[in-house]
This record gives sequence, structure tokens and C-alpha cells, in this order.
Amino acid sequence: MAITVQSTYAEDYAKGYPGMVANGETSNRISRTVESAAGAPFGAPLYRGTNDHGCTITVGTLASFYGWAIADRGIVPTTVTGAVDTYPQYSTAGILTLGAIYVAVKGAVTDGAAITVGTGAGAADLIGATAADATHIATGWVADETVTDGICRIVKR
Repeated sequence: MAITVQSTYAEDYAKGYPGMVANGETSNRISRTVESAAGAPFGAPLYRGTNDHGCTITVGTLASFYGWAIADRGIVPTTVTGAVDTYPQYSTAGILTLGAIYVAVKGAVTDGAAITVGTGAGAADLIGATAADATHIATGWVADETVTDGICRIVKR
């Protein structure tokens, strides 16, 4: 029987995925119950919900912003939403309120740029570096690298 030896290797590896805690630096993590019917995707911004100990993906204000949904590989897609890499409704989501995490950004983001989240009324309604205004809320987080339309490590220290 011949022994097969790997002879080719990837030149580049994925740096991370949405919701992946980036490193072991000091961080703060809380948990809340997901109220959104669609669930909460990993790496999504989460806001105070209407119930005690609840959270939602509905964009709120800086005052209601908790942090980012931490990826949990133990979450299984449900028949209700069918969504992968998402906390289902009524599950307990891990939320990073301080530290370093990977999220998907829209547009050009430069190292040190303030991260904002669009409210749905602006042209760039996702996570990005659009200036905070009536349609983009500041989060208090900053980009820790330069990225355009992709996975970006963001931090709050």
C-alpha cells in the first residue's frame, strides 16, 4: 500500500470569520436571549431588546448597543430559520462588549477608523467606517486593520 504524502499547501489561510474572537487580549463577554425572529448572525451588532435580558439585531442607538455576537460552533441550524452561523430566536447569545473580534465590513475601512453601523436608511447600511450621522451610529469600536468589503478585525480597548 502506497503512503500518500501531502505535497501542496495553501499559500494563505483565512484570517478569521465573522464573530470569531480575534485573540486573547483583555475582553468582556456577556450573554443575552435573542429576541429577533430571524436570529442573530455571528459577528452582528446586538442591541438591548424589549424583554429583560434580551437582545435584538434591530439597529438601535449607541445607548442600546451591547456589542458583537460571538461565534459559537455548537449552534446548530434550526428548521425554523435554517440559517447557519446564527443564534436562533430564544437562544442565549454570547456578546463581546470589549476586546477584539472579526466582523464583515462594507466599503473601505482603514486601520484606526471608527466603526459605525447603518440604520437602514443610509447608502452604506452595514458595518463600516461611514461617518456617524443620522443614519449611522458610532459603536466605540475601531478597525485594527485596513480592509475593503471583507472580514475585518475590530477592537475596543
